[in-house]
Amino acid sequence: MKGVRVLVGTKKGAFILTASKKRQSWKIDGPHFAGWEIYHMTGSPADPNRLYASQTSSWFGQVIQRSSDGGKTWETVGNEFKYKGEPGQHQWYDGSLRPWEFKRVWHLEPSLDDPDEVYAGVEDAALFRTKNGGKSWDELPGLRGHGSGPQWAPGAGGMCLHTILLDPSRPERMTIAISAAGVFRSEDRGKTWQPSNKGLVSLYIPDPKAEVGHCVHRIASHPDRPDVLFMQKHWDVMRSDDAGANWYEISGNLPTDFGFPIAVHAHDPETIYVVPIKSDSEHYPPDGKLRVYRSRSGGNEWKALTKGLPQKNCYVNVLRDAMSVDRHDPCGIYFGTTGGQVYASNDEGNSWQTIAGHLPAVLSVEVQTLS
Repeated sequence: MKGVRVLVGTKKGAFILTASKKRQSWKIDGPHFAGWEIYHMTGSPADPNRLYASQTSSWFGQVIQRSSDGGKTWETVGNEFKYKGEPGQHQWYDGSLRPWEFKRVWHLEPSLDDPDEVYAGVEDAALFRTKNGGKSWDELPGLRGHGSGPQWAPGAGGMCLHTILLDPSRPERMTIAISAAGVFRSEDRGKTWQPSNKGLVSLYIPDPKAEVGHCVHRIASHPDRPDVLFMQKHWDVMRSDDAGANWYEISGNLPTDFGFPIAVHAHDPETIYVVPIKSDSEHYPPDGKLRVYRSRSGGNEWKALTKGLPQKNCYVNVLRDAMSVDRHDPCGIYFGTTGGQVYASNDEGNSWQTIAGHLPAVLSVEVQTLS
């Protein structure tokens, strides 16, 4: 099939939406894992048929699901992620006297060139890797062992490692983000880490030069310019031109600079998308109008994109992993809401259509471009 596969994780199962390259008529397949929380579902860049999903339950614990046929069939992998002891707890024995526990896998990031290699970001914040398609996982302990660890704190959604960026031009470089600790960068494949938060200012951190403690909601980059990073922070939209060494604000004329997702256009590294919500206590669009904002200048100058989106009485949220793009031309933009809607644009955001309208609350949206 040539076209698009949209992978949607929800509070009550996973759904796979497919369309041709024109992206006008959509087929919905699912629910997969009905009734289970699918925190994140994604595909391998190296093999379009290899999918991974983070399946979570507060009672039965955490498992990883894997498909080798584009989601037609699935198998459970990753025995280390099933709970040992109390329900809902996932204990990892790292050599200490007491096991360290994590609550869930927030984000799965497959390797760029090996479908069997995947990184997993978990809550409480830590980074794992599998090299055998999810059958076994090893922690990269340098991150959790960083000296700043005692200064990390949970955001409202928990102390989650939610973003993993792999640099296509430097295989040894990785960049991750933790709420609420900030951005960290590794130059040696995850063995050692350094904070990358210079320029971030957070209201409740008294030291304006604090290296860690910032509540970063999401970071994104374009594969052709991996040194340019964009960030949606807990207040403020930010940009770095030096791989995260320094950040500056690009919120510009946005109606509010609070939100969760941020995405970069597939073909234009200076075109970015955000979905502002009213505040950190009112998680819905300002004035009840669902608007995606696009900047074609890398920030500061923003335009509201509203055609096809509800412009009154809309009080949904868009979560940090619930926005993605395809690589067709014109570029397609996709996002899902806590109200169960999935919206798609086949013209760079100029107009939108509802491609799924009554799903459970959407937790993640990832897109595969099929050719």
